[in-house]
Amino acid sequence: MSVNKVILVGNVGKDPEVKYLDNGVAVCNFSLATSETYNNKNGEKVTQTEWHNIVFWRKLAEIAETYVKKGMQIYVEGQLRTRNWEDKDGVKRYTTEIFGTSMQMLGRKADNNSEPQTNPEVAQHTVADSTEAEETDDLPF
Repeated sequence: MSVNKVILVGNVGKDPEVKYLDNGVAVCNFSLATSETYNNKNGEKVTQTEWHNIVFWRKLAEIAETYVKKGMQIYVEGQLRTRNWEDKDGVKRYTTEIFGTSMQMLGRKADNNSEPQTNPEVAQHTVADSTEAEETDDLPF
């Protein structure tokens, strides 16, 4: 038995970029920052930030395109996926991404207001919410 599950809560680093494949399937990419704060051996407060590449497909991608914006705090569940390709110079490249299967919008700070802004009607979505529940084996990655 093996498990490949990722759970992240972080802040969106840039507005999602959505592309539509020739068959009409939406794919969405954006970065998510997670931060950890601790005191080092000198007692100084240190914040370490990790950046994660998030990929959503189909309905989840369309929802992210409409509602997710830079700076929002979101919860993402998914799996680690590593893909490779050859660049224009023939060098083999690799990237590891979070293949998102579930998202919950936790809110964001409004302009000049510290209250989180969340639309409860669209706050939580999963791949299963899509009426186009297709197998992911045919996805090109």
